[in-house]
Amino acid sequence: MFIGEHLHTIDSKKRIAIPSKFRKEIGRSIVITRGMDECLVVYPLEEWRILADKLSKLPISQREARRFARIVLGGAMKVKLDKLGRILIPDYLKEYAGLNKNVVITGLYNRLEIWDKRKWDTYRKKAEREVSSIAEKLGELGI
Repeated sequence: MFIGEHLHTIDSKKRIAIPSKFRKEIGRSIVITRGMDECLVVYPLEEWRILADKLSKLPISQREARRFARIVLGGAMKVKLDKLGRILIPDYLKEYAGLNKNVVITGLYNRLEIWDKRKWDTYRKKAEREVSSIAEKLGELGI
């Protein structure tokens, strides 16, 4: 299970270290792709297979399903952690998420998200202000 926020920096070779507490569980090979809200999502291979299988079953006759699958599947890249637990972030993904030097890696149970620190701070503050109304909506869904 991945939880918590971790501040990291992108080095001069465009690598970022996966937090050490996540490395054993995430494995040596992972998949990184575009996420919602201008962040990147990192999946262990098994979690990626589950998601990719679901996306592959979406009806290709529905335009929104095709668009979503293209963004998530087409934007995905399988990468390996080096000996120090770092990954290389492809330029197109770095640009999509607007990543600068400082990033935040958040653990979201079965996946990680990588955010530009400034974007994360803005997003988090807004979500924290709206947490009560968010909780009410989730309550309607049985959570």
